[in-house]
Amino acid sequence: MQHGKYRFIVGFLAAPLALYALFVIWPFVQSIYYSFTDWTGLSPEFGMVGFDNYSRMLDDEVFWKSLQHSLTFAVVLPLVTVGLALFFAFMLNVGGRRRKGAAIAGVRGSSFYKIVYFFPQVLSIAIVALLFQFAYNPNSGAINSVLKGVGLGSVQPDWLGDPDLALICVMVVLVWSTVGFFVVLFSAGMASIPRDFYEAALLDGANRFTTFFKITLPLLWDTVQSGWIYMGILALGAESFAVVQIMTVGPSGGGPDYSTIVLPLYVYQKAFRDGQAAYATTIGVALLLLTLAFAAVVMKLGRRERLEF
Repeated sequence: MQHGKYRFIVGFLAAPLALYALFVIWPFVQSIYYSFTDWTGLSPEFGMVGFDNYSRMLDDEVFWKSLQHSLTFAVVLPLVTVGLALFFAFMLNVGGRRRKGAAIAGVRGSSFYKIVYFFPQVLSIAIVALLFQFAYNPNSGAINSVLKGVGLGSVQPDWLGDPDLALICVMVVLVWSTVGFFVVLFSAGMASIPRDFYEAALLDGANRFTTFFKITLPLLWDTVQSGWIYMGILALGAESFAVVQIMTVGPSGGGPDYSTIVLPLYVYQKAFRDGQAAYATTIGVALLLLTLAFAAVVMKLGRRERLEF
């Protein structure tokens, strides 16, 4: 019976594992292989160049700028997004005033607020980027128009054209577009925490601040850690690429003066704009290592004893 059971498990997993290896693992292997070649991406012919692409990458000033910006995204965006989402979710589920028949409740209208926060998730990230590109327009954009309407006409920044502001503007868009997802995620986790815990804490004189750090956060830690990693991967991947390419200035985005260039966009530019596919895969390998390192660090720093209830 045991032998038959293991054979059944292997047979059941063989097809999914084969598909995963073919469509996920194999492209990574190919990318690493092509990073040691001079392949242009425009011709099937290429030759081996050893570590030349990696040496070039280490001497590439734009690569270091893109790495710096991607690291900024990986640190700042999860911190701000997860922090805001935890605050909103706590207020929507636990942080309201006591009501008749319910000692623990969210703020009034919490169901409506959840829909409002989640609304950006139904929009394509490309549409979000276009909307904010119009809003940031220094001449006719909504933001400068509001500033002018409240008497701050002298304060008219060139939001996406200012190297000191452009990166911040992009990060604001990424936070706005993703925080709603984590609000819903954390709300689902908080809904599973027994209300008796909060009621007992309130009877002992604990306030909302104490209940959050002593009850909610410890019991929700696994979800928070997963959300942190997921947000970091979004910040290092397609989300940042789409927003930066669409919103920012330059031949393929990333401007002004590479002030918003990130690693995914630089990979795209080298592969499809400059016809340097091998060098693009080299940068892609660096991005892969950065993503794995980020996930490993978050899991290491966030490791703690699992709490059950």
